Amino acid sequence: MRYAPFLNEQGRIGFVAPSFGCNIEPYHTAFQNALKQFERKGYQAVLGPNCYAGEGIGISNTPEKCAQELMEYYCTDDNEVLISCGGGELMCEVLAFLDFDRLSQASPKWYMGYSDNTNMTFLQATLCDTAAIYGPCAAAFGMEPWHPAIHDALAVLKGEKLTVSDYGKWEKEGLKDELNPLAPYHVTEPSVLRLYKPGVTEPEMIPCSGKAARNCISGEEEAAHEDKSVPSVRTTFSGRLIGGCMDCLVTLLGTEFDKVAAFQERYREDGFIWFLEACDLNVMAIRRAVWQMEHAGWFRYVKGFLIGRPLCHGEELMGLDQYHAVVDLLAGHKVPIVMDADIGHIPPMMPIICGSMGDVTVYEDGMTLAMRCE
Repeated sequence: MRYAPFLNEQGRIGFVAPSFGCNIEPYHTAFQNALKQFERKGYQAVLGPNCYAGEGIGISNTPEKCAQELMEYYCTDDNEVLISCGGGELMCEVLAFLDFDRLSQASPKWYMGYSDNTNMTFLQATLCDTAAIYGPCAAAFGMEPWHPAIHDALAVLKGEKLTVSDYGKWEKEGLKDELNPLAPYHVTEPSVLRLYKPGVTEPEMIPCSGKAARNCISGEEEAAHEDKSVPSVRTTFSGRLIGGCMDCLVTLLGTEFDKVAAFQERYREDGFIWFLEACDLNVMAIRRAVWQMEHAGWFRYVKGFLIGRPLCHGEELMGLDQYHAVVDLLAGHKVPIVMDADIGHIPPMMPIICGSMGDVTVYEDGMTLAMRCE
């Protein structure tokens, strides 16, 4: 697995829009404020031609122009890292115009985005053996003030922090809209993880304190920390992190871009942690997606699952909820399944290095994910 150099202080951040651009509110104003935030921190912004474009269908521009921008900005030395302007709907149409052989031969560069950007973060790892970051898109950095998850995303880009943890609360109803484009995450709901252990039908409920990271601090920080107690460990598992938005993953499955089987064989000794979350899928569609990935052999050599809250959180269809949509089909692997993790579309989200080695520890009061670039 290839890992890019981390972002330097006063480095150059490239912004591209292979999915939606920031041409409408609240994203336009939020993106402009994000650029100001980065400038205040000493970084230089390098904007691609599609950042404010709205010419495409489900993406910023035509698939050809989106691909041209991404190839140019990835392969140039004029920027150190790339952050996608936003998610969208049809980034899959861009893939046919990308040269993945050239991307795999270019010097590795961090690319960060989520949702529709799974089309890049997942394929970077599985096709190019190059790690990418499944994390917030550019406009999120425009919020005032930054949520800890946004600080974490920048810290991962800089290589300052490779261990992330739950944030304690999540956003049920956001306040960000056209009239309030800089609103921060409106986190009001206590986070409770559901831990399904092998062979156990009922989950362990893990109320998240938002302090799980205390188990990772060291040195002077540890000595100065007020709470000296160490919560008990409920489970641990390790493997190479792979995954993203299921809406996009099942679209890729079975296409010429699906090289998961070969990827799995290259890293079979590591095993895999699949991190998965859903955007537009209802519980039935989530179950179909899991079934499809299962029967395509994608979960071979799996060591554990991290499942984020889907946007259909709490909805049921015909007696099926979001938990049984997943667990009923995955329990046969006899590995830990952690559900309602801070991953994906319901903020906040832990930034995850797709392709890296991960060590998951679930405590009695939350979880941590330690990522290793090896």
